[in-house]
Amino acid sequence: MLPAVTGFQDYGRRAIQAARHIGQGFAVTLDHPNRLPMTIQYPYEKLIPSERFRGRIHFEFDKCIACEVCVRVCPINLPVIDWKLVKNIRKKQLKSYSIDFGVCIFCGNCVEYCPTNRLSMTEEYELSTHDRHELNYDQMALGRLPLSVSRDSAIQTVSNLSYLSGGVVEGHPSRRNVTYGTNGSSIRYKY
Repeated sequence: MLPAVTGFQDYGRRAIQAARHIGQGFAVTLDHPNRLPMTIQYPYEKLIPSERFRGRIHFEFDKCIACEVCVRVCPINLPVIDWKLVKNIRKKQLKSYSIDFGVCIFCGNCVEYCPTNRLSMTEEYELSTHDRHELNYDQMALGRLPLSVSRDSAIQTVSNLSYLSGGVVEGHPSRRNVTYGTNGSSIRYKY
């Protein structure tokens, strides 16, 4: 009869532990209606990327020494470099440089290992087009500096989302009110 009692005690302990875990799950679920929405109205509002954000690559054509380190460290051998050897000064002269952002994985190896620091990552992330051939950037397009998100006057920037100590996320500052749909199930947020 002793094994039956210990088995019953073990079953009781596991049942209490399971109820505790279910209660913790319900607490998380019931906490969400108390939070403010975190919706960003994308075309009109944009998040400011972090300092080390890996966006489109910027290239300085005039200062490149055509060493091809960026091609060697790229996991997919992506940058296409065309150069010619100038015999009288015994140096390479860069003729063209291009990167296809439709294939690029934005790992940042080319930027990190460039010995002359002529490559840099920008905060530009809107590279979508209707034709994938438009994603092949030559040295002219790579040399163009993008408009910073924080300096664009046409959009409202939202700084990084701040987290409170209790794990509750602050809502959008311009939130006005919440209205429920006619059937009571859908929610619309008015700003």
